[in-house]
Amino acid sequence: MTHLPGTYESYWMETGTGPEHPSLTSGLEVDVAVVGAGVAGICTAWELARAGRSVALLEGDRVAAGVTGYTTAKLSAQHGLLYAQLRKSLGVAGARQYARSQQEAVEHVDRVASELGIDCELERVPGYTYAESREAVETLRAEADAAREAGLAASFVSETGLPFPVAGAVRVDDQAQFHPRKFLLALVADLVERGGIVHERTRIVSLDEGEPCRLTTEGGREIVAGDVVVATHYPVFDRALMFARLEPHRELVIAAALPADEDPRGMYLTQEQNTRSVRTAPYGEGDRLLIVTGEKFRPGVGEVSERYEQLAAWTAERFPSARITHRWAAQDNTTTDRVPFVGLFHPGSRHVYVATGFGGWGMSNGVMSGRLLSALITGGALPWASLYDPRRLHAREAPSLLKAQGSVLKHFVGDRLRPSHADAVDEIAPGTGALVRVGGRHCAVFRDEKGATHAVSGRCTHLGCLVLFNDAERAWECPCHGSRFAVDGSVLQGPAVRPLEPRPLPEPAHTDGADESEGPDGTD
Repeated sequence: MTHLPGTYESYWMETGTGPEHPSLTSGLEVDVAVVGAGVAGICTAWELARAGRSVALLEGDRVAAGVTGYTTAKLSAQHGLLYAQLRKSLGVAGARQYARSQQEAVEHVDRVASELGIDCELERVPGYTYAESREAVETLRAEADAAREAGLAASFVSETGLPFPVAGAVRVDDQAQFHPRKFLLALVADLVERGGIVHERTRIVSLDEGEPCRLTTEGGREIVAGDVVVATHYPVFDRALMFARLEPHRELVIAAALPADEDPRGMYLTQEQNTRSVRTAPYGEGDRLLIVTGEKFRPGVGEVSERYEQLAAWTAERFPSARITHRWAAQDNTTTDRVPFVGLFHPGSRHVYVATGFGGWGMSNGVMSGRLLSALITGGALPWASLYDPRRLHAREAPSLLKAQGSVLKHFVGDRLRPSHADAVDEIAPGTGALVRVGGRHCAVFRDEKGATHAVSGRCTHLGCLVLFNDAERAWECPCHGSRFAVDGSVLQGPAVRPLEPRPLPEPAHTDGADESEGPDGTD
């Protein structure tokens, strides 16, 4: 990979700091336990505390430091080319409910930031979905009509603030962009002031849906709660078979200093060129921070370093004055009908709720989820509850569901039949990783710059798919459901909750073609 300038870290993580919270060291009993402290979990816990419930917010790592800390932080009801599809699949009324719920989320953040005096760099700007190809103009016109009919301030335009011509765009006014960690860490502080409990480094590994519910941590501690919210981005419990209706995807992000007078003044998105998203943020005297996102791919597939180079080249071509300062990556899951799952976890649930499948629009959907889940738990009502109900299953989902599961099956079976990525451990170059069959087992082996090898099981602990190496981020990724692991096997991102087990390497290392040691369930 050509060395890219800048820091490999999220700008939001670097500039939005907050206090640490203790891990759970004893049993705990509360009205509601919220598992996962990203935007959805934080907003849900805060809304519930404000409603008078005793709440515990439980996070396996650090608060607002997972997917939420690596977002592009667009706060918008405009979600690409979606409203024409919603009008067709849900009808005009359904599309209006979706638009209303999302726009109210935008206004809610603005209102709460003002009420609590949160300086989160919130700016009200228009959102644009654009295309450079003339062939896309009619699609954009149809989307503008559908979004306007759904109640958004939408219009078709042929000019934008971008420094290059477009064939057309859907413009939606009254949207917003902000610093997500500055907003969310302030909510967490207010949550604690209201009596809420926050525990970091507290990974939940089991759930008993009784009355009351019981959660168990990795360290064996028990949390008793009347209600439970699973807000772990990808649900860490599979009892609803939700993994069959979610498809993970990952996108790369490059941030660069840009002269303030070149600010395109808006949030932009195109599905062309494997997705390009553009926004800016405040960044020192005379500059704005240009944030460019794109190169969408499924975790565990594709040359990530090459994708970074392509995104950097696009940024340099379109914004010649930009000076790269940061780079990072974002991940999300999309449901089979492109509408998030927010509500009771499965048909048998009475006290367990879930929020997932935000499709790349986690900020508005996370805020919407907090409001909706709080209403459901406290006996309130919001008119769009049935729209997001996870227990729905429509015939229109079938093609997308079959496509998603076909991709999973391809990796689950096909990856077992392919040769290993390296024939021997000795072939792995410093700074890289590969799957190798060692003693009849698939091992995920990383070699550091000093030549030392780090070997772990090559089977994802979620459902047993083979992990693959992300060369740019130095992580093992599962292409089936998106779990991610560090080179030492520790969990970076669920749905997996258990690490990849260490694997000893014989001296000297050898490989063979057998695979008798692998169990029928994908473990080894």
